Amino acid sequence: MKFPISLILPLTLLCAVAFAQTPKNAAEECFDRGIEYAKKGDYARAILEFTVAIKFNPNYVEAYTNRGYAYDMRGDYDNGISDHNKAIQLDSNYAMAYNNRGYVYLKKGDYDRAISDFTEAIRLDPKFAEAYNNRGYAYDKKLDYDRGISDYNEAIRLNPNYALAYSNRGFAYAIKQDFARAIADYESVLRINPNDRWAKEALEFLKEKMNK
Repeated sequence: MKFPISLILPLTLLCAVAFAQTPKNAAEECFDRGIEYAKKGDYARAILEFTVAIKFNPNYVEAYTNRGYAYDMRGDYDNGISDHNKAIQLDSNYAMAYNNRGYVYLKKGDYDRAISDFTEAIRLDPKFAEAYNNRGYAYDKKLDYDRGISDYNEAIRLNPNYALAYSNRGFAYAIKQDFARAIADYESVLRINPNDRWAKEALEFLKEKMNK
């Protein structure tokens, strides 16, 4: 994707004061703004900020992988993968870049590549709970629920308040018709996030199944 010069120039001007100090500081200011836009779900502006940060610092690994994530959230998977590739090229030990690229492959339905990337992220960072959860979901997509559950177990061990891992494990247990364990997991989700609508509906459905 190419952005009109009229869009890029105002952002460059926003960083001009910082640039008068050092390019590194300018890049960090733009990067921080990009993070804030991404948190708000404004991925278009996040992409522009990360792009300017990269202009100031072409080796800014975190800017590449976060811009890649923003592209992913807009459904622009090719540009997302390209940015994650660049981040990995700059730092082959950056676990987050492998995790984020794996997530794109997961969305594209390329489950084997996704699992490979999540596995590499875990090798680089054995305490990466999100990578375990994501790999578990990829295994679920391949109908390998036992491996999925094993990864969710590890994600939950690393982060006992990881609601998504409980939800994913609950779903896997439900598919295996282990309703008691599925119910326990969805109850854990609601303990962490009392307003989780999906967990409430799943819990109601599973309790009905148990009572039949």
